[in-house]
Amino acid sequence: MSFLVIDIGNTRLKWGLYEAPRPEAALIAQGAVFLEAIDRLAEEEWARLPAPQRMLGSAVAGQGVRRRAEEQLDLWDLTPRWVVSQPQDAGVVNGYEHPARLGSDRWLALIGARARVLAAGPARPALVVMVGTAVTIDAMDAEGRFLGGLILPGFGLMLKALESGTAGLKVPTGEVREFPTNTSDALMSGGTYGIAGAIERMHRHLLRRCGAEPMLLMGGGAAVKLAPETDLPFELVDTLIFEGLLRLGAQEFPGG
Repeated sequence: MSFLVIDIGNTRLKWGLYEAPRPEAALIAQGAVFLEAIDRLAEEEWARLPAPQRMLGSAVAGQGVRRRAEEQLDLWDLTPRWVVSQPQDAGVVNGYEHPARLGSDRWLALIGARARVLAAGPARPALVVMVGTAVTIDAMDAEGRFLGGLILPGFGLMLKALESGTAGLKVPTGEVREFPTNTSDALMSGGTYGIAGAIERMHRHLLRRCGAEPMLLMGGGAAVKLAPETDLPFELVDTLIFEGLLRLGAQEFPGG
C-alpha cells in the first residue's frame, strides 16, 4: 500500500511517496513546490507517480490552500485525511492549553522527535526546532510530554518587518559576523543571533526542568542558515514532519 504524505506550510507544499504507511518504509519519490504552484501538481510533479492508495497530511496554511491541494488529489481519487493535534498520540502527550490549537506541523515534528529519541537510546528530553517562515522551538520531557514552546518570526519575516518599519532601511542579503560593520551584515547577524539565543535559552530551561541533557533536533528550510551559529550539539533533520506522518499512518492503516 503506497502512502503519500503532504506537509503544507506557509510558503511551500512538501510531499513524499513511501512504499507503505510505516516508519521504516522506503521513500519512492519526494518534492516541494511553492504554494503558488500547487494547482499544477497533478499535471506536472504528480503526473508520473505510481498511484498511492492512502494519504495523510498536515496543513497550516489555511482552508483555501488545503482545498487547492485536495483538488490535485483527485488525480488518484484519494480521500484526503489531515492531521489534527490530539491530547495524546504515538507516545506524545500534548501539554498545550487547548491541544487542538497546536499546529499540526509542530505536533507531527514532536511525534517524529519522540521516535528518534527512543531509537537513539535511553529516553531523554528533546528540543525540537523548526526554522521556516516562522520559527518554533518546542520542549518535550523524557516521558514524551510536550511542555510548551516558542514561536518567533523567521529570517524573512524579521528582515521584512525591519524594512517596512524603519525609514530608509533596505534589506540586502548579508553575512553573519561576530562584529558586523555594515547594515546588511548587522541585519542578518541580528536575526540569526536572536533565533540562536532563543534556542539556547529554551535549552537551559529544559535542562533545568528535566535535569538531563536534551536532544536538540533542527529542521525546516532555513535550518542550514542557523545550524552553524549554535554551540549546542544538534542533529539536523529535515524529515521530522514526514516521520510523524508515517508513525500516525502506521496506526491509521495497520497492515499497510
